[in-house]
Amino acid sequence: MNRSDRPGRRIDVPARHADRVHLIAEGRDAEPELEEVSTSWLRSSTTHGVDPASGQTPCILTAGEVRGRREPLDDLILSAQDEIDRLYKVVREASYTLLFCDAEGVAVEHRGDAADASRFRYWGTWLGGVWSEAAEGTNGIGTCIAEERPITVHRAQHYRSRHIDLSCSGAPVFGIDGKLLAVLDVSAIDPDRSERAHALTGALTAAAARAIEERFFRERFRKEWIIAVAPAEDGHPTMLLAVDGHQRIAGANRAARTTLLLDDRRLAQGVSLWSLFERDGMLFRRNLTADIPARLIVAGSDEVWPALITPAERPSATLHDTASIALHTRARSDMLAGLQRQTPVAQSRGGLPPSAMRRLHDYMDEHLGESIDLAELSAVAGLSVFHFARQFKLSTGVTPHHYLVRQRIERAQKMLAGTDLPLSDIAIAAGFSDQSHLTRHFRQMVGMTPGQFRWSRR
Repeated sequence: MNRSDRPGRRIDVPARHADRVHLIAEGRDAEPELEEVSTSWLRSSTTHGVDPASGQTPCILTAGEVRGRREPLDDLILSAQDEIDRLYKVVREASYTLLFCDAEGVAVEHRGDAADASRFRYWGTWLGGVWSEAAEGTNGIGTCIAEERPITVHRAQHYRSRHIDLSCSGAPVFGIDGKLLAVLDVSAIDPDRSERAHALTGALTAAAARAIEERFFRERFRKEWIIAVAPAEDGHPTMLLAVDGHQRIAGANRAARTTLLLDDRRLAQGVSLWSLFERDGMLFRRNLTADIPARLIVAGSDEVWPALITPAERPSATLHDTASIALHTRARSDMLAGLQRQTPVAQSRGGLPPSAMRRLHDYMDEHLGESIDLAELSAVAGLSVFHFARQFKLSTGVTPHHYLVRQRIERAQKMLAGTDLPLSDIAIAAGFSDQSHLTRHFRQMVGMTPGQFRWSRR
């Protein structure tokens, strides 16, 4: 074990870290570098009762216990092997270990240098490690599960003092029903690793997790036509639709469910592809086997979404037809990015009348601190939910959700500049679920954290 790995090192540093955790858990505003994990620290303290000063070694399950946990994910893990190996090949030179965990934070698949196995096991970053927030407090796996989003937890952003030399990035893997199935994580033990040096790892991990999702979705719907749709807004994941021979939607990934307002009930009832997009029967030509670049026009609008359509697997294909399987399962995100750049922006017509926009703006302003869903806004506009979402974007250029978040950020900015309220109170008053939620969106839209913004205005 390296000198820097010894549990007794720098006793004052862990003690100071535990004190800081207690202060923030008691309601003190977090420093800017801790804002994004402050809500997780609060959960770790009040909900889970984790002791930040505990020196207890993370739990490692036995081989038999791991097998029991792994079995429900066998198909997903098999599908993910290529992406896991590809990611590990990139990060192993920087002494990272890779963990693939179930939805409760147990590592059921891993990659790591066998020569460092005892070291990784000591720190818990090994097969069988348990990394839920309830067990270890804030960390890249447990917090990813709790918030269902990619997250990087760098060194002192961890809740437990024991983990302040860890740098980890976790990304969620969602199943074909849009629910969390697993977490992909890469972790390193290095007291000198800078946040900048670790930053690229988070992006690589998130990209690999999305590729794993896509492969799994395509394998499950090999008998259907797969439509991969480029995101309507930058930064949004690829939408995937599985379409049967009657051009009904048989499956939709999490991004498609969110954007197109699809759920299990609607899918079970039978949703025609042409209820969402303008009909184009030429897209489903039976004699094609290669991907088909396409442009889908959102029904009732001029909005064009680039897409890539993969024909259904040939009826004669077998499990041993590797060429056919490879065609259906490979991820297409890079190809879609190219199509998106080539697709011209349409000149939009239509949209909501000014009177409806005024009603919507007044309603949002009055209820900004409350939970507002799409059904409420569509009722104010007097339209069906899906028609409202399309017409709203034609009017504003952004989705109702994006517009609402922007309004909430503007309210938070005014409160940050004009009051001394704690950030947690401002988050709730502006309509965010908690301080972490505010910080994440604030950084995306303003380019700095709420704490940095407040300091810049003083």
